[in-house]
Amino acid sequence: MTKIGRCWITAFGLIMTTAACASSDTPGAGTEVARINRAPTPENEFTPVELETTVDNLIAKVNEGTLEPMQMVVLLKNLSTFFASIATGAGRAMSELEVTGNVLGPTDQSTGATTSQDIQNQQIRQAVADGVEGIGISPYGDINGSAMDEAVANGVHVVTLDGDVPTSRRSLYVGTLNKPAGAIAAKTLLAMLPPPPGTVLIHGAAGASWADGYNRTRGAMEEIANAGYTPLVSDAVYHADEAVDIDSMKSRIEAADPPVIGMVGLFNVSYRCVMGADAAGIPEVPIVAFDFDPKTVEYMRQGRIKATHIQRQYYQGYLVPYILYGIKTLGLDGTKEILASVMDGDSTVNTGIDTVPSDKIDVYNNFLDTIGAIQ
Repeated sequence: MTKIGRCWITAFGLIMTTAACASSDTPGAGTEVARINRAPTPENEFTPVELETTVDNLIAKVNEGTLEPMQMVVLLKNLSTFFASIATGAGRAMSELEVTGNVLGPTDQSTGATTSQDIQNQQIRQAVADGVEGIGISPYGDINGSAMDEAVANGVHVVTLDGDVPTSRRSLYVGTLNKPAGAIAAKTLLAMLPPPPGTVLIHGAAGASWADGYNRTRGAMEEIANAGYTPLVSDAVYHADEAVDIDSMKSRIEAADPPVIGMVGLFNVSYRCVMGADAAGIPEVPIVAFDFDPKTVEYMRQGRIKATHIQRQYYQGYLVPYILYGIKTLGLDGTKEILASVMDGDSTVNTGIDTVPSDKIDVYNNFLDTIGAIQ
């Protein structure tokens, strides 16, 4: 059986390029393939046992029937930084399943957002034309909805990950529940604060145009307000010159009444909270962050960031091919029945988040190493 799961496309090439990776022995429809045999994941205190068990249960159910070849593709916004471990997980799952397909995405951020969105829509349509049966996609938002719906109308199963288009006809979303994730990050910080009153600065998203960021920010705001503190949002600015972001935080900190007594960052540029605190003259303020950027880790080792929250990107990527294969072989309802313990509502698979305190960095890195997903 041809194994294509590791055949990366490192540019915005369309799915037609996968033909160069496949060999002539790709089996035809109806050909039975070997049983899925998944190597066990070494256990660590950060191993998500429920997710691991769910995959094992899905494999066991699939193995009861006749396995068939499948062609699929996973489309990511990027193959580096935050998305690198997603690509690793997806590639490993596709290899274990012995499906034909690729993980597609650029390796840098040089392409503008509008161009990237258009190319991703082209990739969806080309994948359908090339006969894929399943598409996993980290979408840019509603702009991808029409192309995704066209794929579904052509009989292709679509599963979103990392980001979602809930108004589309996709089967499932796999990823972080953003509002609860924001609340968890806030709770981590609240445990470090003196009693209220006090202002907590949230490095987040104040506007609703980015739904995922806004929902995560709302979760943090509500948790902080319910605890008796004053939440204050400073919009995270994804700008080449991070000084814009730092100056924004500085001005909000200096104007805050009551004074800022804690900071929580909700995105991968959370490490900038340290710079904002320094610029405003409050270097001692407790800070918690999000994601596992190298700069975040560096500040954690210095004791400046007390903890971070990580979205289990590897498992988002790893679950999607298994879910697509489950939908093909068991049907959507049968697959959802097995996923029930990790589902929130009828169409969301919650991969959860890891809370990593600064004294657990090496333990967490060891966990990432066991799954080949060092960030």
